[in-house]
Amino acid sequence: MNYLSSITLIIIFISFFFAFFLFTVKTTNKLSNVFIGCFLIAIATEISVFFYEFYIDTHPVIDVLRDNISFLQSPFLFLYVLSMLYADFKLQYKHLLHSIPFVLITILFFPNLIDHQTIVSYLGGETYEKGIFITAIHIQFLIYIIAIFIILYKAKKIFLENYSQANTDIYKWLFQLNILISIVLGFGIFKNVFRAFSTDIQSLHVTKIIITLLLLGFICWIILKGLYNPKIFRGIDSNLKSVNNLITINESSSTINKIIDESIQKQINLLKTYMLEKHPYLNPTLTIQNLAEQIHIPSRELSVLINHHLNQHFFDFINEYRIHHAMNILKDPSKKQLTILEILYEVGFNSKSSFNTAFKKYANVTPTEYRKRANLI
Repeated sequence: MNYLSSITLIIIFISFFFAFFLFTVKTTNKLSNVFIGCFLIAIATEISVFFYEFYIDTHPVIDVLRDNISFLQSPFLFLYVLSMLYADFKLQYKHLLHSIPFVLITILFFPNLIDHQTIVSYLGGETYEKGIFITAIHIQFLIYIIAIFIILYKAKKIFLENYSQANTDIYKWLFQLNILISIVLGFGIFKNVFRAFSTDIQSLHVTKIIITLLLLGFICWIILKGLYNPKIFRGIDSNLKSVNNLITINESSSTINKIIDESIQKQINLLKTYMLEKHPYLNPTLTIQNLAEQIHIPSRELSVLINHHLNQHFFDFINEYRIHHAMNILKDPSKKQLTILEILYEVGFNSKSSFNTAFKKYANVTPTEYRKRANLI
């Protein structure tokens, strides 16, 4: 019990402390910070009973309300993901619909929890209402987790088709966040199933300690991510569509038969000539909209041209030019004093990991190995 209360107290402290920081820090991601801060506060509030039940005698109704806050955790997480992915995300009245489960559970159960003894039985998991509550909260979490994975899949595809620096860090961050939430949820389900079919109190306390330790590690991981990657978050325009939604049936048919008419081929030649002569890929923040404006082609047509007719994501199309440019620098004896870090920034990359991954994809060797081989020839 001492272990459980101590771990819980640590979680409460760092959750509220970090949430306060998120609410007050000056940033363009203000709304995202509010959502993740509320998510952390909801978690800390729910498990706070593991601490205060040994020291404070609260009214059972307060404990019921604390339990019901669980229904706000996954909506906060879902809205956080949306606000992180889409730069033009705005909070609207329709988002209040996410609070319906919390409101319904509170309204439906409260009339049946007037009697003190009934409330105590409910909190102890001895009533059918508690069983409904636990089942509902797990189903809600599963639905939101699946929804988040679907949103991440769609957003990643749009990112690759429209941005030259598809910031995979944001995808990895949100994907890992959802995976870890799934793991914690899995242990939570196991704990509740165990409690329903076992009378071993000692083992139940051990499972509670494991879950709180997982939560502690999870929250610390969130904080460390924020410390090490303060500027990784970059949203996309929610109005952007995947190329599959832009092309017509006729265009799809022409692709299957490998037919590219004269106007399409002319645009392709124009695009490739511009890339070789003007080097727009050297701009690390280049987007398909930027490139479309430069070569005077509507962004929709350019997106179909690259992602559909050239059968490349915009991200891969731009990176291929960047890698070839980097290869030329690495082979140039007059530029051997340049470090790999200086080269990657010069050709338009903004991180060493993404540069190494892209370089190895096209050259089958690392930049350092390529430079050594080039100098030996």
